[in-house]
Amino acid sequence: QAAAFIKLFTGSIIPLHASLPGLTWISSSLMFSNNSQIRYVWPHKWNFGKILYMWIRYYSITLLIFDVTQIHLFSRPGITSDTSDALSNCVAMDSIIRVVSAILLWLIEIVMQLHIYTLYNRSWKVAMINFFLFMGSIAGFTWILVHNALRRHAIIAAAIHLPLPGCPSIHSGIEWAQWVPATAFEGVLVCWALYKTMSTLLIQWHNGSKVSLYSLILCYNLFYFSGIACLIVFNNLMVIGITKIPWFSYSPFHAAMEIITSHMIINLYKAHQETWQWHLSLLDNGLINSLDSALE
Repeated sequence: QAAAFIKLFTGSIIPLHASLPGLTWISSSLMFSNNSQIRYVWPHKWNFGKILYMWIRYYSITLLIFDVTQIHLFSRPGITSDTSDALSNCVAMDSIIRVVSAILLWLIEIVMQLHIYTLYNRSWKVAMINFFLFMGSIAGFTWILVHNALRRHAIIAAAIHLPLPGCPSIHSGIEWAQWVPATAFEGVLVCWALYKTMSTLLIQWHNGSKVSLYSLILCYNLFYFSGIACLIVFNNLMVIGITKIPWFSYSPFHAAMEIITSHMIINLYKAHQETWQWHLSLLDNGLINSLDSALE
């Protein structure tokens, strides 16, 4: 029993200390990228892409603040004491954390779907395939969430009386499958990006043409897609226990996904602006040369 208590206590104390670095990380990212955001994102007109960017960026910060607040609030003595209210609070908060985390992931996956839609020349067929798979992943997530929530009360009831700094961190049942639908859908998106990138690069290599800006963007997109997929897979492996790394809360994952996504979008805005300025400079030079020729 002592070993079990130590394991539960460690599982509760680690998220308490790991949540703050996540908030610090995302706050630092916002501070250091603020100039780029003002320069490349804000001048653009409001559209769906810009709304998604702003939503992801500031929702993520709000989510990290919520993570830190609820973890530290529930660690206070008396919040998770041996009462029926404590059990209900822990069960409810466990589901809430997963839902608000899923919202961030779904927003990011919408951005990724828009990328795939653009890469495949605005193919509605590709878009509809991804849309139905996306809705299927949401349905799978919801079913697993409800299934686990209905059984969570009985799972943590035996440990709620222990003097733990927070709710008991116990993974059981099919909780390991909570993020499997999202991971599977993420794998599909990575395959779309990988196929498009490899086919484009092979065609350019076969034709002996130079690497274009479009190819660089494809490679960057593939790096972004793979980064998000690796984060989700690592999250799943931690829940299952394969990594032998103690669970350190969702905060670092939230911060990492937001930072990768926001920087990717900023770089796309930057590439668009610099390309547009390059075209304008070519146009200006052409007009100047035409005027010089006319004056001569």
